[in-house]
Amino acid sequence: MGMVGTVGLVLHPQRDSKKAIDIILRWAAAKGATVVGLPEEVGRIDCTAVPVDATELVERADLLVGLGGDGTMLRTMRLLAGRETPILGVNLGKLGFLAEIDVDELPRTLSAIDAHEYTIEPRMAIRSRITGTEVTAFNDIALVRFPGEGLAAVSITPSGSPFVRYSADAVIVSTSTGSTAYSFSAGGPIVSPRVEAVLVVAAAAHSSFNRALVLPADEEVTLQVLPSSGRLAVEVDGAVMGHLCPGDTVTVVAWPGAAKVVRLGTTFYERARRKLRVDGSAEVE
Repeated sequence: MGMVGTVGLVLHPQRDSKKAIDIILRWAAAKGATVVGLPEEVGRIDCTAVPVDATELVERADLLVGLGGDGTMLRTMRLLAGRETPILGVNLGKLGFLAEIDVDELPRTLSAIDAHEYTIEPRMAIRSRITGTEVTAFNDIALVRFPGEGLAAVSITPSGSPFVRYSADAVIVSTSTGSTAYSFSAGGPIVSPRVEAVLVVAAAAHSSFNRALVLPADEEVTLQVLPSSGRLAVEVDGAVMGHLCPGDTVTVVAWPGAAKVVRLGTTFYERARRKLRVDGSAEVE
C-alpha cells in the first residue's frame, strides 16, 4: 500500500505553478489520493485542489510539496516544524539548496515517495522569543542595524559564559542550513546540514575580533544589545519580526530534526557546488 493518501501544496506567491499542480493532480487522481492547499494559494489557480486552512493542511497531508524555491521551502518547513511529515521541494525558478527536483521529475518522484523509495534529511531549526512572540527559523535569526542609527553592538554569551562583543552591520545566528545564506555572504563557513550546529557570524564587523563562532546544538546562546548599539531590526529567515533597543536580550536555542526534507540521491555538496559556483581548488604545480 502506498504511503501518500493526501498531498498538501504550498505555493510561491508569484511564480507560475500551474504546470506542476496539474501534474500532481493527475498523479493523485490515478492513485485515488487527495490534493489540498491553502485557499488563498490554490484559489489563484483553476484547479481541483481542495482548499483547507493551515491547521487542516498540516494535519491531513502525508506529504507536503513546496512549489517555488528556497523561500517557499522555508515557509513549508516552518508550517510543519516538529512533525514527521516529509517535505518535497520542487524548483520553479533559480537553483536552490532545499528544492530537490524540477517540475518534469514530479511523476516519478511522487511514485518513488509513495513506494517509500527515498531518504529523509533532517533539518535543524533555531527558536527564540522576539518581543513576546515565539519564532522559528530554519536559516537564521539576524540582528540588523538601521541605516543612520549606529552599528549593531552585541555581546555573545554561549551556555552562560560571556565570550565576545561584536560591533557590526549585523549579527547573524544561523543553522547549518542557513550557512549558505546570509551567514555565507557575511564570510561564515559552509556547514553540511548533517552537522547540528549553531553559527554566530558578524557581518562587516568593525571590531578587532571578527571570526565566526560554531556552537553545539545543546548550548543556548544569548545576545544582548549593548548601550553603544543603535536600534536593531530582528529578521527571522529574512522577514522582520520585531525591533530591539540597547539593553534588550535575545536567547536562541536549537531544535534538532525540526523538519524532514525528501532526498532522492543528490548531495549537499553537489547542490553547493552548482549554487555557489565552486570550481574547486587551484592545481598545485
